[in-house]
Amino acid sequence: MTHSLFNRRAALGALGSLAAGAALAQGNAPRAVRLGYQKSSTLIAVLRLQGTLEQRLAPLGATLSWHEFTSGLPLLEALNLDNLDFSADVADTVPVFAQAAGAQLTFVAQEAPSPTAQAIVVRADSPLKSVSELKGKRVAFAKAAGAHYLLIAALEKAGLSFADIEPAYLTPADGRAAFEKGAVDAWVVWDPFLSAAQKQAGARVLADGTGLASYQRYYLASTRFAQARPDVLGVIYAELEKTGRWVKQNPKEAAALLAPFWGLDAAIVEQANGRRSYAVRPVTPQNITEQQKIADAFLAEKLLPRRVDAVNVALFKPQG
Repeated sequence: MTHSLFNRRAALGALGSLAAGAALAQGNAPRAVRLGYQKSSTLIAVLRLQGTLEQRLAPLGATLSWHEFTSGLPLLEALNLDNLDFSADVADTVPVFAQAAGAQLTFVAQEAPSPTAQAIVVRADSPLKSVSELKGKRVAFAKAAGAHYLLIAALEKAGLSFADIEPAYLTPADGRAAFEKGAVDAWVVWDPFLSAAQKQAGARVLADGTGLASYQRYYLASTRFAQARPDVLGVIYAELEKTGRWVKQNPKEAAALLAPFWGLDAAIVEQANGRRSYAVRPVTPQNITEQQKIADAFLAEKLLPRRVDAVNVALFKPQG
């Protein structure tokens, strides 16, 4: 994709309401919105629990369906295969793998950095005291997740490479089980799973993302859908931005809402939400630069099949 696509996207955003209205009148615009999310997709979870998106999309003639995924990579694979239209937030690493597979994605929004919302943890009784001691150890994490890049960056800082550890690619639920059984020596995970492991299992942090990985989460759409329904994306963006502010301004109320949905105590949810910025903002060429660093790190470890131009992507420009 070229930067001319970015300019075209801006023009599409400016003409969004007019174009969408005309398309709807002709019956050409897709009416169904298939939305994929993860348990850790906090703002989308709040919107689902409150029924806000359905209400806001109804005047646009759009209907919403919800599809839950265990991690970000299969979520974006579904987006690439046209089984989804919109993806709730995924870690900054995930789009890089999707781009390497040739996915045609449009970046809709970004959450500002939350480096302490993911960490490398060990059990309370573990003899390990530093990342350098992970050499030869079995480490659990979800493939392509933000945790994956955090591990690579932390190992590099400690003078190690990815080849120095034994990776165990596990979903958060399976990672937690392996961690508690002692089947792995360390676990790299993000909130709310991180806070739950700390409060429920006494997990001890070896390193979080501070100074290593910004951990910016991205909301994406298939480029096909972004071109067809910029009006829908505009509504979703506005609601995400508003919900992010609400969660930060009302921490206890937000925790009480999310606790039963996540199956966690409200205190755990409140701690997890305290580490996330939830500051939803447009994706610009200036705030996407870390994506190339992430892509190059994965390529250097031979985890990507080819080099990815991670910053030359289609960007949605919200209005207002």
